[in-house]
Amino acid sequence: MPAIEEAQINKYLSKYKNIAQTRKDVVDVVTTYRSLTYNLQKFVFNDGSSKDLFTLLGTIPVVYKNSTYYIPICIWLMDTHPQNAPMCFVKPTPTMQIKVSMYVDHNGKVYLPYLHDWQPHSSDLLSLIQVMIVTFGDHPPVYSKPKDQQVAAPQPSNYPYLPYPSATGASGGNFPPYPTGGTFMPYPSTSAGPTGSSGGYPPYMNYPQPGVYPGSAGYNPGAQANPSSTGTITEEHIKASLISAVEDKLRRRIQEKVNQYQAEIETLNRTKQELMEGSAKIDAIVSRLERDEVDLQKNINILKDKEQELKTSLETLESAESIDPDEAVTTTAPLYRQLLNAYADEASTEDAIYYLGEGLRGGVIDLEAFLKHVRTLSRKQFILRATMQKCRQKAGLAG
Repeated sequence: MPAIEEAQINKYLSKYKNIAQTRKDVVDVVTTYRSLTYNLQKFVFNDGSSKDLFTLLGTIPVVYKNSTYYIPICIWLMDTHPQNAPMCFVKPTPTMQIKVSMYVDHNGKVYLPYLHDWQPHSSDLLSLIQVMIVTFGDHPPVYSKPKDQQVAAPQPSNYPYLPYPSATGASGGNFPPYPTGGTFMPYPSTSAGPTGSSGGYPPYMNYPQPGVYPGSAGYNPGAQANPSSTGTITEEHIKASLISAVEDKLRRRIQEKVNQYQAEIETLNRTKQELMEGSAKIDAIVSRLERDEVDLQKNINILKDKEQELKTSLETLESAESIDPDEAVTTTAPLYRQLLNAYADEASTEDAIYYLGEGLRGGVIDLEAFLKHVRTLSRKQFILRATMQKCRQKAGLAG
C-alpha cells in the first residue's frame, strides 16, 4: 500500500483508541477487496448524538446461482474497534429494494451471528466480509424495484456505493462495476415487493443473454426465475413467497425478543446473585450484632451489681465510726503482730537514717551529731532485722 494512502488512513484513525489493530484490519480489507474504499463520516446514533467514524464503503462480490453480483455495503467502525463490533449496512441504489430477512432489516442494517459473537482478540473485518459474502449468497439482501417504482438513477460510475476504487482508494478506477459476462439489469419484482419478498427472484440478475431484459423480445420472467417451470407464476407461488417473507420477519422478531429476554434474564440472575450475597452479609452482621447485644447486656448487669455494692459500701462507711489507723490492720496471732511491728519500726529507722544524711548534706547538722545518731539507729535497725528473721523462722515463712 502506498505511503500516502497509509498516512491518510492514520489521519482518519487518529482519534481511535486502538490505532494499530484498526489500521491492520482496514489495510487487510482494502488490499483484498479493491471494490471497497474508505472515508471519515459523521454517524448519527438513535439518541441524536453524532460522531465522526471511519467508514468502509463500496461493493462486495456475491456468488448467486453460479454468477457473481456486487452488493453495495457500508461498514462503520466504532472508535473502540476492535473492542466493539462494527455496524454494517446494505446501501441499495435507487432502483433496488432491501429484502428484509433474519440477516437484514428494513433499514438495511445487517445482523449476523459473527457480529453478535464478536470477539476483540479473534474477530476481524476481513473474516466479517467473507461471512457476509457467504450469507448474502444464500440470502440475497436486495432485489429490483418494479419498473414503475424505479427512480431515474445516475450511471453506475456515479453511484455512491457501487464503483470500484482505484489503487489510491478513490472511486473511478479501471475496474468494471459489474460482471462482464452479460448485460446488468434489475430483475422485476412481484406485487409483494414492498414487503421485502421478491417472489423467489434473485437480486441484481446478470442475464446470460445480452439484450434480454424486461420489455425486450424473448423476455419471460417466469422462465428466468425457474427454467424448468411453465413460465406462469400462480397465486400459490405468490402466496408461498409472502408466507416465506412473513416467516422470515417473524423469525427475526422472535429471535430479537428471545435475545432481549435472555439478556434481561441474565441481568436479573446477576441481580439475584448480588442480592443473595448482600442478604448473607446482612445476616452475618445481624448475628454479630445480636451476640454483641447479649454481651453488652451481661456487662450492664455486672455494672449494675457493682454499682449496688458500691452504694452499700458507701452507706456502711458513712454510718460507721471513725477508724484508728493503728488498729485498722490486725493480725491473727501475736507472733505476726510482733513481725509487723518490727517491720514498721525497721522501715521508719531506714527513713530516719536517710533524712539524717540529707540534713548533713544540707548543713543542718554537723558530722559529729550525724555519726552519733546513725550509730544508734543502725544498732536499732540491726536488732529489728534480727527480730524479724526469728519471727519468720518461728512462723515457718520463707527466709
